[in-house]
Amino acid sequence: MSVPPLGRLRQAPRHLLVCEKGHARHARSRHAAHVRDHAYNCRVSFLIPECGILPEVLKSTIADVGEYYLVRSLSVHELVAQEFIDAFVKKGSCYALTYNTKIDQDNTAALLPNGKLILSVDKDTYEELGLQGRPSQYSGKKVMRYSAEGSTLMSYFSKNQIQALKPKITFSTLRDLQCPVLQSNELQGKPDESCSTEELFEWLGAVLNQVSLDNKSSSFLSTYCCPQPNTMVEKAFLCTITGFIIPEKIIQLLEQLCCYFGEPKLAYWLTLTVHGFADSPVSWRESEHGFHKGGENLYNFVIFRNLDYWLQMAVGTNDDCPP
Repeated sequence: MSVPPLGRLRQAPRHLLVCEKGHARHARSRHAAHVRDHAYNCRVSFLIPECGILPEVLKSTIADVGEYYLVRSLSVHELVAQEFIDAFVKKGSCYALTYNTKIDQDNTAALLPNGKLILSVDKDTYEELGLQGRPSQYSGKKVMRYSAEGSTLMSYFSKNQIQALKPKITFSTLRDLQCPVLQSNELQGKPDESCSTEELFEWLGAVLNQVSLDNKSSSFLSTYCCPQPNTMVEKAFLCTITGFIIPEKIIQLLEQLCCYFGEPKLAYWLTLTVHGFADSPVSWRESEHGFHKGGENLYNFVIFRNLDYWLQMAVGTNDDCPP
């Protein structure tokens, strides 16, 4: 058994972070297209500084996220049956993903809304299926793509086989939160004037994971502190939605967050963060995704008061660069 050099063990796993700037009302803005291309989402969070009470329109949008369904003991071949294709795939926007499987160990499948079925399987299953595919970047697997051509789920599947689930929604108010100072036209930031997009991304990760920003020498968990320059806000509103959330619902939420600035607000910016399933076979569009050390595939919008936005897209080791 070979042992990797100590230097390699100390290396942090490679990751990719792509950032772009745009304006939400520009005719050529691709913010909605990037959301639509990221099909499988397990958690959505938005953070609004200087906000204590959520507007009713945002509450209604959150309540309208809708149900998703867990179907047990479903054979993959049923997804390419003509009856299923006629009932769901041809009607558009049908999303399906294998549940409780590990992308780097198990056979997994994903049905995209365009009707394409993505399979990530081990060598034995690949040879047994007899389909045409290509070698995976991960664990020596093969990935096959099969394009299917061309009632409700509850009536299509038996009640013993399908379970309707509702996303979990949590609200919290963060008190005395140190927030980085940002300028919409400065992605790289300016010394003593504003923080960069990378600094914001790191800070937001700490906030969403409830990591202390106190930088206390006695802390055994973290000595991280908010980047400079920063400002203290008395309160910030944080909402997190956990479940199977389709892109169309995220686009609706993003639009309402843009409308939040329709009336004067104290906040200069807000954020919308979306995490993809760690064990999804794909990240954006049909780009292959692997778990490796963390399974990261996520994106974050920073929406400014003037409706400029930053879009940050991140994936982990070996994944293709986000679009």
